[in-house]
Amino acid sequence: MNVALWIVQGLLAFAFIAAGAMKVFAYEKYKAMSEKKKGPTGPSHGLITFIGIAEIAGSLGIVLPMATNIAPWLSPWAAIGLAIIMLLAIGFHVRRHESVAVPVILFLLAGFVVFGRFSHWT
Repeated sequence: MNVALWIVQGLLAFAFIAAGAMKVFAYEKYKAMSEKKKGPTGPSHGLITFIGIAEIAGSLGIVLPMATNIAPWLSPWAAIGLAIIMLLAIGFHVRRHESVAVPVILFLLAGFVVFGRFSHWT
């Protein structure tokens, strides 16, 4: 079970670093891709940057505390944060009549990490 959790944590870290970096460091490209799908309506630049920073922080938080054994209890909390971000993303994409497959999969993977890592302490 520990190996499966580490694999999922690595996948989540990779996915959220990629998504967050796109939002923070390549906003114009992200905006162009977003507008191509459904037009110019969407969140502000500041909100997109905040979400990107939160995703990068969550991706680091889901791996580094356990990998370094410094406050390893932070990793499942980072997974909770990423799951919350994905719940909000699901709502956003449903409102725009877009596919919710990717946010749902990431939400389920984050939930797997939450339950798997918190069951260690119960």
